[in-house]
Amino acid sequence: MSENTANRIFNTVNVILIIITMVLCLAPFIHIIAISLSSNRAIGSGEVSFFPKELSFEAYTKVFADGSMIRSLIYTIWLTVLSTVLSMVMTIAAAYPLAKSNLKGRKWFMLVIVVTMFFSGGIIPEYILIKNLHLLDSTWGLILPGLISPFYMIILITFFRGIPESLEEAAGIDGSSHFGTLMRIILPLSLPVMATLSLFYAVGRWNGFQDALMYITKPELYPLQLKLYQMIQQNQITELMQNEGIGAVQVLPESLKAASVIFSTLPILLVYPWLQRYFISGVMVGAVKG
Repeated sequence: MSENTANRIFNTVNVILIIITMVLCLAPFIHIIAISLSSNRAIGSGEVSFFPKELSFEAYTKVFADGSMIRSLIYTIWLTVLSTVLSMVMTIAAAYPLAKSNLKGRKWFMLVIVVTMFFSGGIIPEYILIKNLHLLDSTWGLILPGLISPFYMIILITFFRGIPESLEEAAGIDGSSHFGTLMRIILPLSLPVMATLSLFYAVGRWNGFQDALMYITKPELYPLQLKLYQMIQQNQITELMQNEGIGAVQVLPESLKAASVIFSTLPILLVYPWLQRYFISGVMVGAVKG
């Protein structure tokens, strides 16, 4: 078998595997979209697969008419933006000095940071800490505990170490301070990895609900994912009550639940195309340089 033939077979197999993987990833999402656009009768009879049956936008109309969902959406957007900005500021502030080999105690700092990636106090000690810091029912209770990811910080450290030291030395000769060098030289060269880590932080905060479930009791501070979680949980309770014949309860239609899932997922998906050109290069460069 010639080398060209082997390469074609290899590429063909890779393309097939990628297509299969893509279909497996997209199928559940497409199914949810189809349910959200179908009538309750079609859903109940099991006719909906990957295409809507008896097209209906009633579920989306109800979602957008729900003031609490819109409020949670606006709050979650604000929470995600604030959390991402602060996380990136703190990650940069930690990664830049730790990328310097002449920093005294650098190895010990890195050891402490790496240990936190594998060991934690657990949920109960974290809750007690948040309570003692008076961060319950507070936006800061959702931001401060996860402000820095050690893994993301290590990626940024690795990237910073790959930038030629001659650039910083030249800036120092011109009288630039460390802060000036960071702002004028290092960060402009780090746009791919910065955009990638920002996306990681944003997605993590947008999808987070466990911390809100533990720390938040005020409805006006419910992130969108917690709002969705409680809506589905409440529906499961009403379904159980209905099955047991306890009172007259109204079960949430499947189309409305599906529409709520799409409503909570679509905004963060719209961010990805703007960062796509940085995404792959940011992860790869941050991973291999050093």
